[in-house]
Amino acid sequence: MAVISAPHELSDANTYLALESVVGRQLHMKCEGLNFGGSVKMRAAVAMVAAAEKAGLIGPDSVLIESSSGNLGVALSVVAAGKGLAFVCVTDRRCNATTAAAMRALGAELITVDEPHPVGGYLQARLDLVRELCAADRRRLWLNQYTNEANFRAHYEGTAPQIVSAFPDLDVLFVGVGTAGTAMGCARYLRDHAPGVRVVAVDSVGSVTFGGPPGPRLIPGLGTSVAPPLFESELFDELLQVSEVDAVRSCRLLSSHGMLLGGSTGTVVSGALQWLERNDPERRLRTVCISPDMGDRYLDTVYNDAWVLEHLGPASLLPLPGARRPRPPAVLSAV
Repeated sequence: MAVISAPHELSDANTYLALESVVGRQLHMKCEGLNFGGSVKMRAAVAMVAAAEKAGLIGPDSVLIESSSGNLGVALSVVAAGKGLAFVCVTDRRCNATTAAAMRALGAELITVDEPHPVGGYLQARLDLVRELCAADRRRLWLNQYTNEANFRAHYEGTAPQIVSAFPDLDVLFVGVGTAGTAMGCARYLRDHAPGVRVVAVDSVGSVTFGGPPGPRLIPGLGTSVAPPLFESELFDELLQVSEVDAVRSCRLLSSHGMLLGGSTGTVVSGALQWLERNDPERRLRTVCISPDMGDRYLDTVYNDAWVLEHLGPASLLPLPGARRPRPPAVLSAV
């Protein structure tokens, strides 16, 4: 039995879901959203605040500030509330209402960017505003998830060793790329301690992380309009991009089997299935994908038929080929 005295002491449950009965492959999903922040970002939030405290950067009047489209903002809201610290989240219009409400409920202040930067999009606009706010008030401490080594070290020291311990015969790890903290921490650990494991990085179509052109992205989480400084492509065996249509289809497949998970998770699972279809025809590989988030914050978007049809079209509602569909609901007749 685990007993904790503050919400940030629980950053993960080290729990895996075997998806073979759903997708017909030895794909296990590491569920990183089973914590008070609801996502893998709890690891980064806890690690970055702890590093700042150790360095003596946080005082009694400090105000934490960070740029986030959602999940890290919630995670830092949890950590700040648990430690009695003030927190300001600089976000943008893509942050959904449920996520924003969660941050406010936890005591965070939200500042929303309405106009994207002409070149760097919403992310660059958020970063510019964070710098302005810090320059105007020295009490504000920018943790800077984009360059903070504590971001990837949280996964080098935590996430990746757990996976290797649970799956010593692992063949392939699929990991999503946002700020690249999770991806880089896991890739570096596997290169150092399990070099035989292939690591596949998964991103959203329209993101510039892999060097492609920027494009519209509607679902917050993975992907970026500014190349993340932490990302090193040479540490990965393959770079794979997934459309938001396919991400939604994967989310809805999982939810039809009782797993309500987030858009980032749908992207990673979709990428894993596409890669395995090409590279594992005999279905022998033992694989793990990291599920970054839960699905409650996507109820108004990914799981809303009207939103999906308006923004992504009817193809998003089609079932994935080869996936096992659940039994249809029973039809009850009136007596």
